[in-house]
Amino acid sequence: MKLICSPLCLSGGIIAKEPVSLEQEIQEPRGGGGEFDMSDILYFCRRGVESIVDDEVTKRFTAEELESWNLLTRSNYNLHHISARLTVLWGLGVLIRYGFLLPLRVTLAVTGVGLLVVLTSIVGWLPNSRMKKYLSEKVNLMCYRICVRALTAIITYHDRYPKNGGICVANHTSPIDVLILASDGCYSMVGQAHGGLMGFIQKTLVKACPHIWFERSEVKDRHLVAKRLSDHVADKTKLPILIFPEGTCINNTSVMMFKKGSFEIDCTIYPVAIKYDPRFGNAFWNSSKFRMVTYLLHMMSSWAVVCSVWYLPPMKREEGEDAVQFANRVKSAIARKGGLVDLLWDGGLKRSKVKEVFKEEQQKLYSKGVGGNSCVW
Repeated sequence: MKLICSPLCLSGGIIAKEPVSLEQEIQEPRGGGGEFDMSDILYFCRRGVESIVDDEVTKRFTAEELESWNLLTRSNYNLHHISARLTVLWGLGVLIRYGFLLPLRVTLAVTGVGLLVVLTSIVGWLPNSRMKKYLSEKVNLMCYRICVRALTAIITYHDRYPKNGGICVANHTSPIDVLILASDGCYSMVGQAHGGLMGFIQKTLVKACPHIWFERSEVKDRHLVAKRLSDHVADKTKLPILIFPEGTCINNTSVMMFKKGSFEIDCTIYPVAIKYDPRFGNAFWNSSKFRMVTYLLHMMSSWAVVCSVWYLPPMKREEGEDAVQFANRVKSAIARKGGLVDLLWDGGLKRSKVKEVFKEEQQKLYSKGVGGNSCVW
């Protein structure tokens, strides 16, 4: 990476990095080519130290650190001194958030979920007709908006939400992304079928709206998944499908690799960028650290959920473009609109190690830079 330092970036404590290829990075200090030299190891040493100091991948799986404290205990990472005045303000904040806001928000959440289950069950008994579809959309919008109020969500929507007969893709920060989008327009959800309370809610919802739930044994069958999605989008009367191609929650500072599955289907893609303001409450769900209930309590005891949603122009796969290239093009558009960092890394690294194929690619690039195409590992 080439470092670009200016008075502006130094004053802000940030060093901007211009992305360059691995070959360029290696060739710069070695003067343009030649065989292996002992000084070549300095490049790898530098990259190793950079990764330890500021790893651009793993830091996306933890909550974003704030420049100033927002009086929430869980965001107090680097505070070393608390004055008496600040302590009083924090104490008042605790009383307001836990004594007044939390009970009110829990009541609203229970009301919203209860109404969603009861009303969708009633609508589900009606015969398939335009009236059933109309009532289903109104019930879903009303209940999701009640649930959004339970988070004191302040949402700014830009442009128009997606039309029927396509797939809506968005960057993924937390489960409440669904509430944020569903409170502005109706979608068909896609996900794995669960048991218990979640499974009961899923079965209730699908009676009134054509959601797509897969059994655990079906999730790995790509052809079956693709066929069900294709059949859904082919019916222009059905709601657009909502999918989060990253496959895991990222801390809303970047967009990571989009899985290509949903981009292999021949249909219109509606990109959506979601950007949260962490000053009022961090919406990121660290699923490896917090259970769902704990996370929801954190959100309901925060000051508010403030976010902006941008509906981007619809995109279609271009001639000669494969699914991976199309996915990357959509991802880049979302990152630019939301002011997020565009990363090529797989969000699956959150729970798994780097695949050997990625290491081999870096080795091949290095061998090409040192000895040309004839040098192999």
